[in-house]
Amino acid sequence: MTPHPHGPQHPGPRTGHPGHPGYAGHAGHGGHSATGGHTGSTGTEPDWDALAVHLEREAELKAPFLEEAAAWLHDLLGPLDVTRVLDLGSGPGVTTVALAHAFPGAETVAVDGSPVLLERARARSEREGLAARITTRAAELPAALPDLGTAELIWTSNVVHHLGDQRAALETFAAALRPGGVLAVREGGLPTRFLPRDIGVGRPGLQARLDAAEEDGFSAMRAELPDHTGTVEDWPALLAAAGLAPTGSRTFLTDLPAPLDPVARAHVRARVERLRESLADALSAEDLATLDTLLDDTAAEGLLRRPDVFFLTATTVHTAVRA
Repeated sequence: MTPHPHGPQHPGPRTGHPGHPGYAGHAGHGGHSATGGHTGSTGTEPDWDALAVHLEREAELKAPFLEEAAAWLHDLLGPLDVTRVLDLGSGPGVTTVALAHAFPGAETVAVDGSPVLLERARARSEREGLAARITTRAAELPAALPDLGTAELIWTSNVVHHLGDQRAALETFAAALRPGGVLAVREGGLPTRFLPRDIGVGRPGLQARLDAAEEDGFSAMRAELPDHTGTVEDWPALLAAAGLAPTGSRTFLTDLPAPLDPVARAHVRARVERLRESLADALSAEDLATLDTLLDDTAAEGLLRRPDVFFLTATTVHTAVRA
């Protein structure tokens, strides 16, 4: 469900921008795609296969959050015997592995529309010694969900906002829960931050303007989705409307302070490069020039050399149980 920063995205799920997960051509998280039908930068979704490295690296940076969230879900399910877990929009499988570790008695199924990302999920499960308990399924959501069977836990990460009718999608997901099972929806949070307000180059407040441009792009992406339906994104209320009992929302912080290590720093640079490409028509000439300076690897003000680059984001997960 890779992960929504915005930009072109596909008619199915995946992740993306800082607040949503992924626009800016997926400058955002470790998003996921669960529907296939990749159309690259000319359709309604990014090319998830091309974004595989970026998505996997971002998910790895957020691994502590994923492990904490999985442990929370384990406690939430309590004494229920969890035998099957569905990770809808699994992307490269970082979340799938965290869920498999948290539920050692369950079959965990990575569901995505990208064969390339599912192959990464299989390779990761083998490296973690979990190949016997993790399976992968290529599927288009939500249409293919009835073919995937039911589960005690369904996790969906930045997938719902890539589906035109979000309420109907949640109803479909809820129907696949076994009695007492939990649906965990990762949506919302806060935009990623990686630089101070005043960076000494261009006009202060660059990231706020990037956020605004991304939000506009995200809204445009949503409007182009098949069966698009305007929805107030009150996730607990939407879960209740799907026939479930909301059990709480939690926000998890990923805080990598400056100075960043080389891997995280390279990720921020790649993210900014994608923003520069996807938002070129929405930003002022001054802001584009500032981004060019940040992407200049020989400049002292560039992202690879300046000492004040950090990585900070908040991710929210909403949960509900089936009676």
